[in-house]
Amino acid sequence: MHIHILGICGTFMGGVAVLARQAGHQVSGADANVYPPMSTQLEAQGISLQQGYDVAGVGEPDQVVVGNVMTRGNPAVEHVLNENIPYNSGPQWLAENVLKDKWVLAVAGTHGKTTTSSMLAWILEAAGLQPGFLIGGVPANFGISARLGEGPFFVVEADEYDTAFFDKRSKFVHYHPRTLVLNNLEFDHADIFDNLDAIKKQFHHLMRTVPGEGLVVQNADEPNLSDVINMGCWSQRAQFASDVEQSNADWAIANVSADGREFDVLYQQQLQGRVRGHLLGPHNRMNALAAIIAARHVGVPVAQSIDALHSFRGVKRRMEVLGEVAQITLYDDFAHHPTAIRETLQGLRAAVGGARIWALLEPRSNTMRMGVHREQLAASLTQADQVLLFQPPEVDWDLQSVVEQLGQTAQLFRSIEDIVDLLLAQAQAGDHILIMSNGAFGGIHQRVLDALALKHVKSD
Repeated sequence: MHIHILGICGTFMGGVAVLARQAGHQVSGADANVYPPMSTQLEAQGISLQQGYDVAGVGEPDQVVVGNVMTRGNPAVEHVLNENIPYNSGPQWLAENVLKDKWVLAVAGTHGKTTTSSMLAWILEAAGLQPGFLIGGVPANFGISARLGEGPFFVVEADEYDTAFFDKRSKFVHYHPRTLVLNNLEFDHADIFDNLDAIKKQFHHLMRTVPGEGLVVQNADEPNLSDVINMGCWSQRAQFASDVEQSNADWAIANVSADGREFDVLYQQQLQGRVRGHLLGPHNRMNALAAIIAARHVGVPVAQSIDALHSFRGVKRRMEVLGEVAQITLYDDFAHHPTAIRETLQGLRAAVGGARIWALLEPRSNTMRMGVHREQLAASLTQADQVLLFQPPEVDWDLQSVVEQLGQTAQLFRSIEDIVDLLLAQAQAGDHILIMSNGAFGGIHQRVLDALALKHVKSD
C-alpha cells in the first residue's frame, strides 16, 4: 500500500511515517519545511519527501494521512477531498493499524510526556519485552522516535492537542490504553482550548476509554487531575506523590540527594530501591516514578525498573548537554511553559549550586505567542542569574514587561546575533547556559558553541 503523509516532518507524523514504513508500506510525504534532523531520519528509512504542498506531489496513493497542521484551503487537502482519495488522521491510522492488537501504555499530561514515555520504553526494553513506541522526541537509548517492536506492548506519548481539521477531539482518545499515566494538567494550547475545563473534559473522554481491568497512574500532587478522576474513573488507580509526608498516595519519593540526582522509591511506606545518577529536577523524579509504576503493571519488577533507569540516557532537547567550551556548559531544553521552565531551572540550580546560570528563552509555542502566560513567566525564571529573552517578530506582545519584573538580571533582544555577542563577551569558565525553546531558535545553540570555541582558540 502507498501511504502519503501531509505534514510529515512533525515529530508525531514523522513517527507515523516510520511505523508505516517498518510495516512494509510504501511511504511518501510532504511538509512546508523539510529539514534535518527529521528529514534525515525519514530518508534513511526509504521515505520520499516533498518540500511544500504541490498537488502534483500527492500522486495517486492508496491512502493519505493528514497531520493536524493541515487546514482547509491548502491545495493538497483540497485535492484529496475533490478527488475522493481515502484519508484519515495520524492518530486514527495509528489506532487502526498498530495499536488495535497491542497492550497500549499511554503517557498523558501537560509536561513530561516525552521523557516519561522514553523512560518507560527503555525500562520495557531492558526487561527484554521489545516494546513498540511512538514518542515526540528522540530517546538517546534508541536513536529513533518510533518503532513497531516485537512484543505485545506499545508505549505512546498521548497528546491532548486536536487530531485533524476534520476531527477536533484530542489525539489521545484514539489510543484506548490499558495502562494510562496522568502526569499533570495545566492550561496550555490556548489556540484550541478556551479554558482549563475544556482540557479536563478531553482528559475525561480519555479516562472513559481505559478498561476496568486497566490501570490509571495518577499524580496525586495535581488537583486538576483529581477533578478529572472525580468526573468518572472506572479503572484501577495507582497514585504517586513527590513527598511521602504530605500525601496518602501509595507510591512516593523520599530522601532526595542535594543535587537531586538520587532518590528513594517507596511503596506503602516501604523502600523499593534507590534511583541513582538520574536526570535533573523534581519533574524528572516524578516522571521516573510514573514510569516505574506503569512498567510494574505489565510485570516488570520495581527493582528491575530502577536498574534500567540507571542506564537511561535522556532525550534529545530535554536538558541535553550540547557541549562544553572553556568550562562553559551549554544545554538545550524544550521547556516552553512557565511550569516546565521553573522546574528545569530548579533542577539545574540544584545540580550546579552557586554557579552562574544564563537562561535564554524564545517564546515560540502558540500559547506563548498569544501571551497567555505572560504574568507567570517572570516568576518561572528567578532561579537564573541572567535572563536573555528573545522577541520574535511574530510575537505580538512586548516581552519588556517580563524584563521589568525581573529587573537587572534580565535583558530583551530582537537579534540572535546580539545574544551571541553578549555571551561571547561575558560568559566565563564555570557558567551554565540553558537555551529553552520548542523550536530551532535560529540555530543559536551551535552559533554560541562555535563563537565560544573560536574565542578560546584565539586566546590560546
